[in-house]
Amino acid sequence: MPAAKKMGQQTLVFQNPPAIIATGTVVGTKEAEGPLGKTFDRVIEDPYHGEKSWERAERRLLEDAVQVALKKTNLSPQQIDFFLAGDLENQTEASSMAARNLGIPYLGLFGACATFFEGLAMAAVLIDGGFAERVVVAASSHAATAEKQFRFPTEQGVQRPLTQSWTVTGAGAAVLAADGNGPVLTHVTVGKVIDMGQTDPTHFGAVMAPAATDSIVRHLEDTGRAPTEYDLIVTGDLGILGRDLAEGLLQEHGYDVGDRFTDCGILIYDPAKQDTHAGGSGCACSAVVTAGYILQLIQGGKLQRVLGIGTGGLLNADAPKQGETIPGIGHAAAIERR
Repeated sequence: MPAAKKMGQQTLVFQNPPAIIATGTVVGTKEAEGPLGKTFDRVIEDPYHGEKSWERAERRLLEDAVQVALKKTNLSPQQIDFFLAGDLENQTEASSMAARNLGIPYLGLFGACATFFEGLAMAAVLIDGGFAERVVVAASSHAATAEKQFRFPTEQGVQRPLTQSWTVTGAGAAVLAADGNGPVLTHVTVGKVIDMGQTDPTHFGAVMAPAATDSIVRHLEDTGRAPTEYDLIVTGDLGILGRDLAEGLLQEHGYDVGDRFTDCGILIYDPAKQDTHAGGSGCACSAVVTAGYILQLIQGGKLQRVLGIGTGGLLNADAPKQGETIPGIGHAAAIERR
């Protein structure tokens, strides 16, 4: 028998859509100085966040975002069924250490920069399936930890190519619940790993654009919806170049997304004033923009239905050095105002 809550090849439809009842966003100064600076809950001026290393700073960012979200709901960690989180550090160290301190049953996730949307998808499955009442989803990244791991230590001052994006320093968290006020997740389209032979770890827009396109097309075909049924279609961190590539690929599939299509990595920075080149990236990019700016627009009634696509480049620090190509992933979620 076909799965009762599956629509088409890759899309899940929730019979009891979980609500996003609260969010928490914590960012660094560069993010606070961007166009969305006033939409974030907290700004950390010290990139070390009072810790001895950037890795410990990222862990604290993640914990802070969760605590901000929980405080808005008056819930304690003991009232949360599961904590789903991920980051870009080796073995998702920031998330694991945050989970150790929070004391919530933990499922660590890695979807690269698509991790926050992967978490939203899994949280919705747990809640709609009756396995949980409340789930916290979170993701983090830090410019210094990511650069050191995947590119060059910041102390080297290596010149960045114009195709490269800037890793967002921050963390975003969302509390999902079976009941409560807030935007709801109605559909999730789980992405496929798409590899178009890209090998440049400084051009993630080209890596992720095909995967984002594939998930958008699959979502629209599975649900029978047209792009015009969404007020906004927003990808995670394709950046300026990747967004243009994805728009062209969507046109090849017969979809004209027009000015309703943008990207979190475009929204978060002002490239002319902040020297961020292609835009923003990192696990925190889609997490803080979605948990902050986009959900605020939905709650305020300015948007009724949004299709968000978390996008990620699936690589480790060694793969490009060994001549491996870099595949991408995109997970889509329909977020709607009640």
